[in-house]
Amino acid sequence: MNFDWSAVADALPSLLQGARLTLLIAAIGLGGGVLLGFAVGIGRAYGGRLLRAVALCYVDLIRGTPMVVQAMFLYFAMPIILHTRIEALHAAIITIALNSGAYLSEVVRSAFLSIQPGLRNAGLALGMPFHRVVIHIIGPLAFRRLIAPLGNQCMTSLKDTSIFIVIGVGELTRQGQEVIAGNFRSVEVWASVAVFYLIMTGCIALALRVIERRMKIL
Repeated sequence: MNFDWSAVADALPSLLQGARLTLLIAAIGLGGGVLLGFAVGIGRAYGGRLLRAVALCYVDLIRGTPMVVQAMFLYFAMPIILHTRIEALHAAIITIALNSGAYLSEVVRSAFLSIQPGLRNAGLALGMPFHRVVIHIIGPLAFRRLIAPLGNQCMTSLKDTSIFIVIGVGELTRQGQEVIAGNFRSVEVWASVAVFYLIMTGCIALALRVIERRMKIL
């Protein structure tokens, strides 16, 4: 088989465009997922019975269904229910946020509950409101235990953006597919797509190591 790596040079603009969109979806979706994960995780850890039940239903629903089904439901089914069109990009971002939020909520819950109850009781005994105890005493300690799982979720969500090819989002995988449809150079283009993903996840892994090293020093 003859390899024509010049096809990669011709494909670079399209692949770079797809990589930018991949990063955009992952960044915005993860931002929402982190906020949602903290809210649901802390609610499950310290909330009342009703709040814990609602949060558990959300987590079980998201973790129990494939992400591709969630994306297709948002893009194809929700417009029928809501009688309004949902853009493919918006459906992709919401899917990442909902999915990462469900998984991160369990990490947040376990991290906060792993902190010794004596610290919480000591803060309350000093007259601090409960929310200040959670933010200023429990939170900083729990965050150290969240760094590695947060980094792993970042890499997972970034790679999961590839499933949005099914709803027509022009992310990296979709751009690679469209390039191949024009030049039929599957080996060269898919190898290039893989390198793009490796570079992006490698940067996340490097940033994670730096943060972990600094947290150990502190």
